[in-house]
Amino acid sequence: MTEQIQFDTIPGSIRVPGRYIEFNTRTAVRGLPANPQKMLLIAPMLPTGTQPPLTPVTLFSDAEAADLFGSGSWAHRCVTQAFTNNQYLDLTVIGIADADAGVAATATVSFIGTASSVGVATVTIGGTDYQVAVRSGEKAADITERLAKVINAPESLVTAEVNNGIIQLTAKNKGAIGNEIALIAQITASDIVTLTTAFKDGDVNADIRPALDIVAGKRYHIICNAYTDSKNAQALAEHITSVSNAIEKRGCIGVMGWRGTLASGTTFAGQLNDGRITVAWYKNAIESSALIAAGYAAVLAFEEDPAKPLNTLQIKGLTVTADSDWPLFAEFNNALYNGLTPLQVVSNKVQIMRAVSTYTKNATGTDDPALLDITTIRTLDYVRDAVNQRIALRFPRDKLSSKTPKRVRSEILDVLIKCEDAEILEEVMANKTKLIVQRNGSDPNRLDAIIPADVVNGLHVMAARVDLYL
Repeated sequence: MTEQIQFDTIPGSIRVPGRYIEFNTRTAVRGLPANPQKMLLIAPMLPTGTQPPLTPVTLFSDAEAADLFGSGSWAHRCVTQAFTNNQYLDLTVIGIADADAGVAATATVSFIGTASSVGVATVTIGGTDYQVAVRSGEKAADITERLAKVINAPESLVTAEVNNGIIQLTAKNKGAIGNEIALIAQITASDIVTLTTAFKDGDVNADIRPALDIVAGKRYHIICNAYTDSKNAQALAEHITSVSNAIEKRGCIGVMGWRGTLASGTTFAGQLNDGRITVAWYKNAIESSALIAAGYAAVLAFEEDPAKPLNTLQIKGLTVTADSDWPLFAEFNNALYNGLTPLQVVSNKVQIMRAVSTYTKNATGTDDPALLDITTIRTLDYVRDAVNQRIALRFPRDKLSSKTPKRVRSEILDVLIKCEDAEILEEVMANKTKLIVQRNGSDPNRLDAIIPADVVNGLHVMAARVDLYL
């Protein structure tokens, strides 16, 4: 028996002669959905910013960041870093005010002696060089005064004040995040000695939870967290879990950076153990973890193919570290086994070695590589989006009869086949029998489905044996 044609707007009770033709757009989309990546950045702002705290703003360049969030704020610097790595980025930023109980990190720089030759005095703060020329015969006190003025540039992360010949540096934003500002001082003029004390004593980061609550109902594919303290990292993980579940379906990943040691980084990643969180590790980086995260997240957002590995992609705006800081093979391998994404220096460029999640063990503490590569969860999110879109388009107000499961299964299978054509999934036809769509045994208005998804893996390792013949 031929199936009766269903109409949405033409009633079957018409008796008036005429030709009645409606438009059906449900079958218009036959391919896969696009996958543009929306990125959310949460970072500290300054009171000088014109944008109210905890108020999302969408940016398409870094031109306004200094005015919106305060020049020299972490939000300002992170936005600049993000657009340095992805000029086409769809970025939303939420600036958050420092905690009331926050304490700013401080450091010192001093010069001793009198220059016996010309040269240049350089103070590098968080990866930015501040320089003055030095004249022969110039005393350290004069050099110090001039350097402090240069350091007090609007975009600087810190303020500088000279006390008793010593430059006192204070982070503009309060909190433990200021302790990550790297400080290096050097001078090429002879007979001048430099002394520094690292940034320390910054305490109490702001809480990102209010910012996350504000955007809980909106879809962002990537959320970048400028902070690396455990409290905010856990808040990010909990938020991502809640919006990515089967009910909300707004799958996303969280991004953070780490510039510390391998041991501290693996401990941090192990505490998260989350398949939707990825932490980029750049050992002893000159730039802060916040800037590492911003650049890494922007690079992730540029790659719209969810299954394509991120290996070798460059993160711009990061200073090449000294050779002595480059990890050995064993350190890289250890990082990848413990949930850290290593960054490596290749041809004087900082590149992603392999992008992995922090998930390494299941609920029983057993090693579990299921969500090792961050591409895996991104692929699953995309497949879910593609199936969800197709069903929503094809069956917006259909009846549920004995014929419906077959029609729904056919549409899902078509989506999976197209995912295989795009090299997002594989072995779709081999797994065809595992695709099940059936009526629910308790709810007469519900369909249940099992959708097999054999994700395409990245080519990360190639092993070969060379046989010698004489």
